[in-house]
This record gives sequence, C-alpha cells and structure tokens, in this order.
Amino acid sequence: MRFIVALLMLSLPAFADVTDITPREGWVVTPTNKPYAQVIADLKTAAKVHRMGIVTEAGPTDAAAARGIAIPGNRVIGLFNNALAVQILNIDTHAMIEAPIRVYVTENTTGTATLSYKLPSSIFADYSNDLQSITAELDQTFAAITAQAAD
Repeated sequence: MRFIVALLMLSLPAFADVTDITPREGWVVTPTNKPYAQVIADLKTAAKVHRMGIVTEAGPTDAAAARGIAIPGNRVIGLFNNALAVQILNIDTHAMIEAPIRVYVTENTTGTATLSYKLPSSIFADYSNDLQSITAELDQTFAAITAQAAD
C-alpha cells in the first residue's frame, strides 16, 4: 500500500515554493504591473532601443514544466554592447568575465513581473578604477532599459 501511495505522489505535478524578488544591496529591483511575457517582450525592445544586444537568454520554467514541476516565470536575459566590451577589454581584460549584464525577469504571485539586475558599477567595482566612466554609462543605460520595459 505504501508503494502505491508513493507512486501516486510521484506522478502528481510538483510545485516549487518560489517567493517574489525583494531589494538587496547592489541590485535594482523594479516591480511592474505587466504580465511576465509582456515584460520579456518589452525588455527586448528596450534593449534594442538603447543599443544593447541580447547576448544570452535562459530560464528554468519550461524545463521544469517538462519535468512536471510548476514554477512561476523565471528568465535571465544577458545584455551587452560590443563597443563597450572593446573599451573594457582595453582597460581590464579580467573584467570581461562579468559580461553580459544579466536582467532577471520573475513572475510574481500576483501574475505581474519584476525586473531585477545588479548595478554594473557594483559588478565591476573590483576591477580597474579606469572603468568608472563606462560603468556609470552602463548604470544609466540599464536604468533606462528597465524603466522603458516597466512602463
């Protein structure tokens, strides 16, 4: 009997206990009133407007669903600009391991989505001080991208 109960439990879809993103030091967290899929589309549009390429995109939501596990929408989209990459390489080759800058799109319990990212100035803080003008530019660019995507 225990075996049958265990088998039945394994056949049920699993649900992950995931909480909404909250602010933390060095991060920008921007809640939106938009649905998850719309925020992803708007983020991609805003990135192009602000001359940032979409370098990477990954998320566990679809893979988890294929395994029978339901989790809220969860996507990481890496953005960067090749001209800035070349400038960074000319200043501190080690710093390029931090690129692309990742924007985290999470679906909230309300069905809306939140945009989050680590401040580029925080990410690159451990590298050459000569990167400060570039990281200040990146801070402004990512603020503009997320503001546009959230609006």
